[in-house]
Amino acid sequence: MKYFIDNIASIIKGKWLVHHDNAPIEQLLIDSRKLIFPQTSLFFALKGPRRDGHTFIPQLYEKGVRNFIVSEAMDVTHLADANILQVNDPLQALQNLVAWHRKQFSLPVIGITGSNGKTIVKEWLNQLLEEKYTIIRSPKSYNSQIGVPLSVWPLNEQHELAIFEAGISQPGEMEQLQKIIQPTIGIFTNIGEAHSEGFVNLRQKVNEKLQLFKQVETLIYCQDDPEINSGVAAVWQLMSNSKRFTIFSWSMVTEATLQIRQVYKEGGKTTITASYQQEEISIVIPFIDNASVENAIHCWCVLLHLQIPQPAIALQMQQLGPVAMRLELKKGINNCSIINDSYSADLSSFTIALDFLSQQQQHAKKTVILSDILQSGRSEKDLYAEVGRLLQQRQVNRLIGIGERISHHQHIFQTAGIPEVVFYSSVDAFIKELNHLLFKDETILLKGARIFELEQIDRLLQQKVHQTVLEIDLTAVAHNLKQFQQLLNPSTRLMAMVKAFSYGSGSYEIANALQFHRVDYLAVAYADEGVELRKAGINLPIMVMNPDESTFDVLVQYSLEPDLYSPGILLLFEDFVKKQGIQQFPVHIELETGMNRLGFSMADLPVVLNALRTPFFKVQSVFTHLASSEDPQHDAYTDQQGELYMQMVAQLQAAVNYKFIRHVVNTAGIIRHPKWHLDMVRLGIGIYGGDSSGEGGLDLREVSTLKSTIAQIKNLKEGETVSYGRKGVVTRDTRIATVRIGYADGYPRSLGHGAGKMMVNGHLAPVIGTVCMDMTMIDITNISHVQEGDEVIVFGSALPVKQVAHWAQTIPYELLAGISQRVKRVYFEE
Repeated sequence: MKYFIDNIASIIKGKWLVHHDNAPIEQLLIDSRKLIFPQTSLFFALKGPRRDGHTFIPQLYEKGVRNFIVSEAMDVTHLADANILQVNDPLQALQNLVAWHRKQFSLPVIGITGSNGKTIVKEWLNQLLEEKYTIIRSPKSYNSQIGVPLSVWPLNEQHELAIFEAGISQPGEMEQLQKIIQPTIGIFTNIGEAHSEGFVNLRQKVNEKLQLFKQVETLIYCQDDPEINSGVAAVWQLMSNSKRFTIFSWSMVTEATLQIRQVYKEGGKTTITASYQQEEISIVIPFIDNASVENAIHCWCVLLHLQIPQPAIALQMQQLGPVAMRLELKKGINNCSIINDSYSADLSSFTIALDFLSQQQQHAKKTVILSDILQSGRSEKDLYAEVGRLLQQRQVNRLIGIGERISHHQHIFQTAGIPEVVFYSSVDAFIKELNHLLFKDETILLKGARIFELEQIDRLLQQKVHQTVLEIDLTAVAHNLKQFQQLLNPSTRLMAMVKAFSYGSGSYEIANALQFHRVDYLAVAYADEGVELRKAGINLPIMVMNPDESTFDVLVQYSLEPDLYSPGILLLFEDFVKKQGIQQFPVHIELETGMNRLGFSMADLPVVLNALRTPFFKVQSVFTHLASSEDPQHDAYTDQQGELYMQMVAQLQAAVNYKFIRHVVNTAGIIRHPKWHLDMVRLGIGIYGGDSSGEGGLDLREVSTLKSTIAQIKNLKEGETVSYGRKGVVTRDTRIATVRIGYADGYPRSLGHGAGKMMVNGHLAPVIGTVCMDMTMIDITNISHVQEGDEVIVFGSALPVKQVAHWAQTIPYELLAGISQRVKRVYFEE
């Protein structure tokens, strides 16, 4: 179905500010960073807590975008060729447009909501039904007020089934999502405490979620949850006069449409037996966890409702595969970066993967290894032509196609302007030719359907390191960043601290994510850290906190901005730039107000004032460090530091005829001292999930998970000893596991002899004996089903780094920064 801006104006009832032509519209855009096709994109200028979409209109206009939805009157003098529609609320306009679009189609639409399992059920239904139907579904977890309309917009005449998920965080949201999705079949997965902050109780939350199903023909749910069951009963009372509304329930304890009789787990598989329409039927799934059992039963109900024959259902259930919920970024061979997204291949998820590829600036060259796209609903020629357009727009340098279908259409890519294209009929054929392909200094995206098993290629291209891994959740980084941004005024800038290898979490990988999410400044400790970021394509301004004379030339070469903190370093740098003939070089001035570490004191100010009167420097910012912003006992001292800082700043400001940035607070100060936010704040450990204020008022997520594996398991007799010095004495018959991590990896020796614990199979296992250089032993006597090769969590969301640091009698900063560089970093984005 084709849209033009004139009929969109009619649908959303917009007022023309500028009307140039009746342009065709194909893409809906809400994020200027994700622009691909400017000529056919319609930009909705949404307003957030800190970002206003209206400010990006001139930038988008320069890039070729000509169609805009705005809520403010604006100067259109330089936008004469644009089509600009004004509405009261651009988000409401987006939702109304897509709701109107959805009404143009009559097809089965499955709407899924619940606290957990929405995405897994959606992806499994796609796996189970993709051979029978041409399916459109939500990409990833696009289930919000913005994500749902973006999911439904691509719906077209060729689709035979739609599967969309809906998530809410407060009352009143589901009504709008219902209008957009308009499901005919509903699935209520479960109810829990996730995202409950906006609700009075679970009953209110259940009732709000049930709004999604007020016009469905069939509702599928588990009636064993009393809150859901009573909520559905109330809906049934309201809709019992409607012949269209039916309930398909399942239960493990009472009579239901599908009554589960037995759940039997053995050998990594689960057999589920049930009664349905007076017959006994069963399925086998290749999972044993309770969540997978619940999700599989929901899918089973859908397939039975759609009248899929039970033998076909049983066969397909055995072939269910795990759903990878994330993109992974890791180091590869020959200084490459590998992005692994090899669990599905459709246009929606491919576009998301390309967005992530575009964020990576560490290498100039970009390669995409892509399997056949197993997506029906359009001609293969059109499908691969669209893929070619996406690759060309994202300036991909090389495409390696794997599969017979993509190889058949290689002429499309050869004429699409991609510099290098090569094709293989299978993964095996690619592997045989691997030695003839050069992978060096590039970012490689692996994107493919699950059946192609591209993880074989992932293993071959990965940098070979030992099995201890630090996983860094880039989605959590973005989430934590937003948690702090919501505390700031829109005009307050944010400097992100990425010194010390981003607190152990990485260098350019973290900086790339922060740059994408538009922080204003980065700060590193030493010049070489800044050089690495510049070489990786980071173009944000970077402050170097500990410059020294030997790196002055590097600062200038890579546009790094030094922190000048003493008369000595100031005069040396002034002499350097003078000899180089440089004027107005950007610098930062650090003031000493009570930390007594670095910084100009009040007595030093005449030296600074003299320097600022010369033409050699341009002061970007003036700052100080608070000594105890996290401790309420020292709040008076903190305010005293702030007042002294303001007195010194007044003298500096009087010496120059321009404004500079003033900043004082760190992570704890952002939370506890809003009066000192001033022009900019410095965010450090908070980015990585640490709340140094101790107040716990923010919903921060652990960013890093340190994990390893068990090398060996031993059974010891009472009286035997473990590790060096024979200090780990067993007082009973004991089962121990040797874990592949030691103090050379950054696991402190202070965690030995029972001080520290690791997580195995969801249980804590104490360290026994002395921590060795490369190995640590743990007591697993009371933990069942532990095997060699099993995963061990050293710290993460289930075992917070703050707790491990407490056991080690240190702070999270030290523990994170101490993780050795030999530990492999894997970055992922949900």
